[in-house]
Formats: sequence, structure tokens, C-alpha cells
Amino acid sequence: MSGRFRVGAALAGVVVLTAGGLVAANWATAETRTKPTGQKSDPVGTVTERSPAVAEALEEHLGPDSGVVGSYYDDAGDLVVAVSDLTAAELVRGAGAIPRLVRFTIGQLTAVQRELDQLAIGSSAGKVRSWYVDPVSGTVVVTVPTGAHDQLTERFLSRAEANGDRVTVRTVAGKVTTTADDFSLRGGVQVDKNTGYVCSLGFNARTTKGTRIFLTAGHCTAGKPSFSRNGYILGNTRTSSFPGNDFGTVGVIEGWDQQGYVEGWGAGNIAVRGIANATVGSTLCKSGKSTGWTCGRIVARNVTVNYGSNKVVRGLFQHTACVEAGDSGGANMTGNYAQGITSGAALIDGQCLEKYGQTNESYAQPIAEALQATKSRLILTN
Repeated sequence: MSGRFRVGAALAGVVVLTAGGLVAANWATAETRTKPTGQKSDPVGTVTERSPAVAEALEEHLGPDSGVVGSYYDDAGDLVVAVSDLTAAELVRGAGAIPRLVRFTIGQLTAVQRELDQLAIGSSAGKVRSWYVDPVSGTVVVTVPTGAHDQLTERFLSRAEANGDRVTVRTVAGKVTTTADDFSLRGGVQVDKNTGYVCSLGFNARTTKGTRIFLTAGHCTAGKPSFSRNGYILGNTRTSSFPGNDFGTVGVIEGWDQQGYVEGWGAGNIAVRGIANATVGSTLCKSGKSTGWTCGRIVARNVTVNYGSNKVVRGLFQHTACVEAGDSGGANMTGNYAQGITSGAALIDGQCLEKYGQTNESYAQPIAEALQATKSRLILTN
């Protein structure tokens, strides 16, 4: 009797017992679909012999304390089970699968993975692509793109490699990214507060310690709310300065693609290549969720603005681009250079003044002051 047939025969009862017959039914269905009409079927067909239900059932049958690290099908189609002790090896062999002894237990390896998870969530994994418990090597495999030698990546790899032989580092090609554009973060897009209000993202940035953040208006981060986008969590407020100033920072969790661009709302994405100081008379365009991409000129700098209720903000610059509610925190640009973060505007019935035949009166927090105070730097496009 072949090894593959013994696995199928030995596990037929196990599947029924551990999955209440549901997996067994699916297994039979898969086998039925692969059986040619009018011909005898192989006792274990192609679908059955590599079915994940078989491997899952075996691991369940052996139990979490059996010393099983994981299972996989080898190139010949045989089910191999990685185990960390001889007792488990005998159980696996008795079930008709092939045992393979590995050095470390599943508990030791998952502890390493949890440590790396916490490091990535609490700080950053840099450009490291992935990490997982690998039953083939019997280690935690960490993958990193070829040529990734930045400080954050090196720090993460150093922490991983401190686990010695429990970790295998592999270099890989290409760049991993989310396939949905909804997870791209650009200046000017809508961000939602857990209080029910919305603001706009200013600029993506990193702190000097490498923490992923975005800058927005300080009155948006007042009270330290959490933020989300399209129903997905972005992160929590880290710093907030309002009144007096009007800037704040929000941590960005892993999974979001922070880009060195500002949303152009039909004008194409605007690359951010540096910062500039407000100069009276220079052109300025702003990006925000309510009015999109609007442009004007800088008319004053170092302006003190009274928003009422003792909320006075100093050091803003004034410009003539249209700004309305919801645009707060959005990016202000001159060409490819970041100028500031939208603070507020004079409105009539909630609309900018140009809609009533007057010159817009809008205000922005200079970006240089916000970066200096939060010890951060913008993510730029080369």
C-alpha cells in the first residue's frame, strides 16, 4: 500500500470525527468532480491527496500538545508533518504520513513570531516583507527585499536574528503592496475621526525615530481621537497643538501605503519634493476632501487668527484658495513644495467667499514649524 493511500485511508475516519462530517462531504464532492465518467477512480485522487482538509484533520487529531510544528505536501504529493519529538513522529507515522524531525517546538517559534509582530506594530518593520512559522525549514522565515538596508529594516532584522537558528532570513525580489488603491495615503484625502467628524490628511511623514505618522490640523486632533479611512483604522493621535498653533500628528498602522504625493482631484497626483516658506504673492494650491484642488495666492504671513471662544492661533499665513468645512488639515502646496496645513477660512453660509463674488480668505499653518515641533520629516517623492 502506498504512503499516499495509507494517509487517505487512515484519515477517513479522523475527518468525520473532527469536522462533524462537513469536511468528509467536501472531500467526497471534490473526488467526485475529478472522477472521469465510466472509469474506475483512483482511491486517492489528485484533489484528495493534496487536500488541506487531510493535513488539517491530522493536526487536529494529534492535538496542540503533540509536538507538531506544521504540515506540508512535498513535491511527490506525500503529506509530511514537521514534529519536534520522537513520540509525535511515531503518531504521525502511524497515521500514514511522513514525520520530519525539526529542532524547535511550535511554542518556541510562535513566541518569536509574536515578538516580531509586537515590534512591527509598536514601531516599524521597515521594508521587511513578511515573517511566518515555516514547517519546511522548522524556523520562522523572515523575507526582506534585496538591497533593503535602511535603518528601520536593519533594526528589525537585527532583532529577528537575535533569535539565532530559530530564524531564517530570505531575500526576495519585487515590492509588496496592497492591491486596493483604498489603502494608499496621500495628502488631501478624507480622514474620519471616531467622534463622527471628518478632516483632511496633510502630509505623510516619519518621526526622527522612524514612526509612521501623518500631519493634519491641530483642531482635528484636539481631544486625541482615533482616525480611520474608508472604514479601516488608520491610527491614534500622537500629538496635538491647538490653539496657539494648529497642527497635530496621527500614528499610521502598518498596511497603509504612505505616499509622498498630494491628491490632485483630477489634476493628477502632485509629488512632494520638499518644503518652502510662505512668500507673499506666490501661487498656492490646496488639497482637501470638500473642495478638492483649488488655487490662489499668498496674501499675508505671520497672521494671528481669532476663531472665537478664546481660540487664537498665531503664525498662520493667509491665501485666496477656496477652503470649506472638511478641508481642515489638508495639504497646501506651491508647485511641488509643501507650504502648510489648512487651518480655517472666512465663510458665508458654509461656503468660501468667491461664491458670493468676494476674495477668499483662507488660513494655513506653516509646515516648517509643524515638522520642527513634532521632530518629523516629510515623506518625499524623488
